[in-house]
Amino acid sequence: MAEIGYTMMCEQTPARQLVDDVATAERIGFDYAVISDHYFPWLEEMGHSPYAWSVLGAAAHATERLPLMTYVTCPIMRYHPAVVAQKAATMGALTEGRFTLGLGSGENLNEHVIGHGWPPVNTRHEMFREAIEIIKELFEGGYTTYRGEFFDVDSAKLFDLPERPVPLAIAASGGSSGDIAAEYGDGLVATDPDGELVRRFAASGGEGKPVYGQLPVCYDPDPKAALERAHRLWRWSAAGWKVMAELPAPVNFAACAETVRPEDVAEKVPCGPDVEAVVEAVRKYTEAGFTHVALVQIGHEHQREFFDWSEKELLPALRRLP
Repeated sequence: MAEIGYTMMCEQTPARQLVDDVATAERIGFDYAVISDHYFPWLEEMGHSPYAWSVLGAAAHATERLPLMTYVTCPIMRYHPAVVAQKAATMGALTEGRFTLGLGSGENLNEHVIGHGWPPVNTRHEMFREAIEIIKELFEGGYTTYRGEFFDVDSAKLFDLPERPVPLAIAASGGSSGDIAAEYGDGLVATDPDGELVRRFAASGGEGKPVYGQLPVCYDPDPKAALERAHRLWRWSAAGWKVMAELPAPVNFAACAETVRPEDVAEKVPCGPDVEAVVEAVRKYTEAGFTHVALVQIGHEHQREFFDWSEKELLPALRRLP
């Protein structure tokens, strides 16, 4: 049975509500929680984007058993990898081992703010490798000096480490990113139920390691209202990852999504109160080899009704999945 997670979606939710919501997710029985790490929302209509690491510190205090995870943090531009290592180690200590560092090579949307331009994908992957090497070395606890093509570290050391090193889950969509995940990751993160990607990860050293996926849903008692909200707030996702990684601002995502229809969104997002539609969508992930699937409820004003529905109907149905 896959573990079912809850997503703290920073791009659509005020900071204090994110903390309240993750405490509720723990109370009603979600198995873990992930948090997005953005500077911008995907669309202006989403309306929020608080600093994920501040929220994580509060979430660590507000929860007791729930594993927490970034989904995902980019360590190549907006954050220096040595700083990511310190943040992650602190979270590992605060949660007493409940934290996993999810890492990815990022999106222009969030990284352009430092004004250094957006490198081509092959360069980003080379930067990503160096960043992971730095983080892993710092997790070992000694002094680290690193001279790379993209990053330098001068005698850095983490003085607050958890008892066990923080696990790294590496985001991949195939090709070279999949190779990086297999080489460095304690787990794999993927956005789509891609069985071939999971099999390649397993064959390259990832056998038995966790595989994390994410599924957006839009619960509402009224299916029409759910579909309208999903289209209004989630139409950006239809572009696909190769486009999404390159666009620089919410206005560009809005322009890219001008021709996306509600039915296009509904093809990937279960909308309304149909439990079986969500179960079948999760089943696609489990059949592809995913061990963890985090749900995203679209619309921050509707989290409470989503939690009620999840506790009474959805989570019990998902528990019955083989």
